[in-house]
Amino acid sequence: MCGIIGYVGAQESVPILLEGLRRLEYRGYDSAGIAVLNGSGIRIEKAAGKISILEKLIGSSQPAGTLGIAHTRWATHGEPNTLNAHPHSDCKGRLAVVHNGIIENYTTLKTALANEGHHFTTDTDTEVIAHLIEKFYTGNLETAVASALALLTGTYGLAVISVDEPRKIVGARHGSPLVVGICADNEYILASDVSAVIRHTNQVVYLDDEEMVVITPAGIQTSNLRREAVSKKVEIVDWDLEHIEKAGFDHFMLKEIFEQPQSLRNTLRGRLMIEEGTARLGGLNMTVPELRGIDRVVLTACGTSWHASLIGEYLIEELARIPAEVEYASEFRYRNPLLAPGTVVLAVSQSGETADTLAAMREATRKGARVLGVCNAVGSTIARESGGGVYIHAGPEIGVASTKAFTSQVAALTLFTLYLGRLGELSPELGAALTRELAVIPDKVEEILAGHDSVREIAKAYARHDNFLYLGRGVNFPVALEGALKLKEISYIHAEGYPAAEMKHGPIALIDDNMPVVFICTQDSAYEKVLNNMEEVRTRKGKIIAVATEGDTHVASKADHVLYIPRTLGLLTPLLSVIPLQLLAYYVAVERGCDVDQPRNLAKSVTVE
Repeated sequence: MCGIIGYVGAQESVPILLEGLRRLEYRGYDSAGIAVLNGSGIRIEKAAGKISILEKLIGSSQPAGTLGIAHTRWATHGEPNTLNAHPHSDCKGRLAVVHNGIIENYTTLKTALANEGHHFTTDTDTEVIAHLIEKFYTGNLETAVASALALLTGTYGLAVISVDEPRKIVGARHGSPLVVGICADNEYILASDVSAVIRHTNQVVYLDDEEMVVITPAGIQTSNLRREAVSKKVEIVDWDLEHIEKAGFDHFMLKEIFEQPQSLRNTLRGRLMIEEGTARLGGLNMTVPELRGIDRVVLTACGTSWHASLIGEYLIEELARIPAEVEYASEFRYRNPLLAPGTVVLAVSQSGETADTLAAMREATRKGARVLGVCNAVGSTIARESGGGVYIHAGPEIGVASTKAFTSQVAALTLFTLYLGRLGELSPELGAALTRELAVIPDKVEEILAGHDSVREIAKAYARHDNFLYLGRGVNFPVALEGALKLKEISYIHAEGYPAAEMKHGPIALIDDNMPVVFICTQDSAYEKVLNNMEEVRTRKGKIIAVATEGDTHVASKADHVLYIPRTLGLLTPLLSVIPLQLLAYYVAVERGCDVDQPRNLAKSVTVE
């Protein structure tokens, strides 16, 4: 959500800044802007809409300068227009600020500053920061920034430059991520995440909350907001630019759907102990007695990660025989949850930066619970602040609608459950059966993807419908939720997921010959019940798309279209049944001409409330 890029070095900054902005597009945005120190002042250019509009605005008259900052904005305060686009400046136009986050007390600060004679030109909360820094500036930018930040309530990741110190960028974070890329030849890049840095270097420093960085060609200095020096470790990013290119696919989302066999192999690699019927997880940082002492698991997450967590709940209770529950992180953080000794909290987040999940994790920690992270981004805040956890190793995910991260999260939660279960009552025989089947799940995903053209044809038939219903039972109910979410995210079709049995408690009133209903109807313990639900839809002339087990001919007599998946163990079905639903959402969105990778109003990593 929003993106920051800053550069200082010997090269012209504008091409680097614009390229960085393009790498950050996936985070979601509605305007973009750039500020460059050109020797005589700061040149600011900004525009509503796509980065391409900003590029056309700059045209051939790119501002010269080897230091600059740039931003993609996702509107919170103030309309998404050119006026409110970042960067923002002070009264004298001698400094520029870009900011991710929300300043909660900006109204009070704005009133006080206006009374002191400051003139505001935008509707944003960010502009307050620029005027506060102006107020405190006496010749040292980082001191002024620290003084300004001391008055702010809310979240921020920011970068500041000043005409009076033309070789310096000051960055700071509280609740919104920032990373510094250390390049060759005394060049440095400040960014919201490593995707904007990786073309130039794989050496990075991650800022933690309440930290500040001062960047000049001579190096970087990190401190806390009290200006006390903080030593930081240089991390090595273990993926390269190839991972964030489309590699011949039309969209990142499609590429990432097709990457799932490999991303699942990466999640499982080195962790399956088939002969012992268990899993190996080295990052939990819990002893065997501590793990055996777990008597309750709480999973907290948002969006797609919440759906993966629901599947985790089924797995943990069925296989490990430990009570589990799933909490929306946005609700958990504002309740007064009961977290008794013996409770472990799993914070599940692809980015490791989701604001609500991070706040929920901190609340659980404050209450004395043991917190483990399940995330994709190495070096993320959740990864660093949790007591241990499981990296899903799905690789960078650029498409806003999560696909490969979902299946890798489910796989990681399955490994965690398997390990926990084998420390308890789970038999070696069932453990071995699960590990053997997990090992071949990536191959079965490849089989499904090979039939993607059949999904495309179904999508063409239903792309102009305005409502969909997704139904599943048991462990496939969360898959129905996830399928509906994917469709609404990228095609803007109203779609709802329900437990199939709940159809009779309301949604059945919506069913007619214009209502497509997607059933996950695999041959498991709920199979006959789901067939009955399908019959209820048929009698009301609803159009049925079924996800079914390979070889099941009976379901074809009740459905208008069938998408088959290979047979697997019942509890592992979500790893397969979700794939056709991802493809269906993708192809429907393409048929409707939607912006698949950057759907309107959405952001990849939600770092504000």
